[in-house]
Amino acid sequence: MPPLPTCARIPHRSLISLTGAHATQFLNGILTLGPPVPPQGGFFTAFLHAQGRVLYDAFVYREPESNAEDGYMIEFDSRPSSAPSLLDLLKRYILRSKVKVRDVSNQWDVWAAWGIEFGPDDRKWRWSRSGAVEPVWVPDSWPWGGTKNPFSILDRRARGMGRRMLVRKGDTPLEVSNYGVAPSEAYTAHRILHGVPEGVIDIPPLHAFPMESNLDVMGAIDFRKGCYIGQELTVRTYHTGVVRKRILPIEIHPSLDDSPAKASSPGLQPTILTPGLDIRLIAPATLEGKGPRPRGTGKLLSSIGNIGLALLRLEHVEAVSRGHAAFQMVTGEEGHEKQTWRIVNSWPSGWPSPGINEVD
Repeated sequence: MPPLPTCARIPHRSLISLTGAHATQFLNGILTLGPPVPPQGGFFTAFLHAQGRVLYDAFVYREPESNAEDGYMIEFDSRPSSAPSLLDLLKRYILRSKVKVRDVSNQWDVWAAWGIEFGPDDRKWRWSRSGAVEPVWVPDSWPWGGTKNPFSILDRRARGMGRRMLVRKGDTPLEVSNYGVAPSEAYTAHRILHGVPEGVIDIPPLHAFPMESNLDVMGAIDFRKGCYIGQELTVRTYHTGVVRKRILPIEIHPSLDDSPAKASSPGLQPTILTPGLDIRLIAPATLEGKGPRPRGTGKLLSSIGNIGLALLRLEHVEAVSRGHAAFQMVTGEEGHEKQTWRIVNSWPSGWPSPGINEVD
């Protein structure tokens, strides 16, 4: 891993400028977490499909050069996926709203910086009976940073994630003189180790549900705001449903490796694994009946070296934690030699546990 503190450019990110007299109202009607009124800076949020599945996870920045009108820049993963183009989607929603949208991806790069503290991160947690959970910020202030630098956001998706910045295309952040500059893979490893899913690989559009994708834990959902697209199913799940899956960080080891590389050293095993591989629950014969019957499978998402993220059933995670079963993944095409991998999941540091830092 590169020396800390560190900054890296984040690839595959695009930006849309959205300005106009109705910009704040417009975004509030389509985002899971809307812009604060009065303006207090940027934030992390999501666009949902009408049936409550995720289309895009996104960061929203204030745009200061908007001639006194409301102005925002939306940062999102623009890699090809099953989701409609976000620019086309916004144009479809505008109708009579006084809003203008344009692609400004050719003007900006997205960078992340981490390795030093960017202020206190005191948060408590509010649990629902469904298993959904939301951060309660202490003190009660805007957690993503103020308006001093509108192109910089505190990344509060998890403790220790650092800061996210927009930088003019081809430039480097001002912080570069005090930070080590790392390749983009270092950022991928950083967020995996913190249990943070991001983009179309980890949150597949039109397939992923918000809470299963940890958007609640990462502070991207306001369960008490007014109507937005996809709200009905999201709020119903929060109050009366059950969250059965979560995205968790994992270590990936050859099944016969008794001395695996440390998870903090993802470069030691440069295996390239395809996202979407099945992760199965294996119950030893002597312990069958003590854990859940192996119903369904988990899915590998992003990975680098011997670490990754996976969507896992929580009942399976519980069985593994009790020693009643283990996770296993098999690679290799039919008719070719296959490789079996031992999967070890973890609970991210700083994540909520029932009864700890809990509020009513």
